[in-house]
Amino acid sequence: MIIRKALDSDLDDVLSIERAAFGSGDGAEIVQTLLGDDSAKPIVSLLAFQENKAVGHILFSRASLKPDAPLSISILGPLAVLPDFQKQGIGGKLIEKGLDILSTSGVDVVFVLGHPTYYPRHGFKPAGILGFEPSYPIPEKNADAWMVQELSPGIIGNFRGKVICADSLDDPKYWRE
Repeated sequence: MIIRKALDSDLDDVLSIERAAFGSGDGAEIVQTLLGDDSAKPIVSLLAFQENKAVGHILFSRASLKPDAPLSISILGPLAVLPDFQKQGIGGKLIEKGLDILSTSGVDVVFVLGHPTYYPRHGFKPAGILGFEPSYPIPEKNADAWMVQELSPGIIGNFRGKVICADSLDDPKYWRE
């Protein structure tokens, strides 16, 4: 498998993966919107390939913390893998590669709203109990779906507040799990 940064010329592959993974949901729409959103930049957009076929995509966009904190923050999402290629470790490899790129570029902490049994396998912990509020309230029954991973030691426990997402994600419809 090859994982590389997605190029502008890869947009059709990216959107095709998102549609296949999420159906007619918001996956492809939000990816296309985030890619053009200056408030989301810098963005890390990665594609996974098997035998020259694009099979997975992950996107990380910029965020901030209120009250203002001197942190570099990113939000993971969406992560999509073609249905025929799921459960083969592709999503995990995309997460790992993305976190490595973010870490070496100085990002301190990454948040995700996702499946609470999947993302902890990749180092994420429930964020709410650690003092990090999502951009929009998440129902208590889904609280563990809001997760965080520190890439720089000493963030968790020393900072807390509300995560402010990119303008494109600033809609309650994207904050459901």
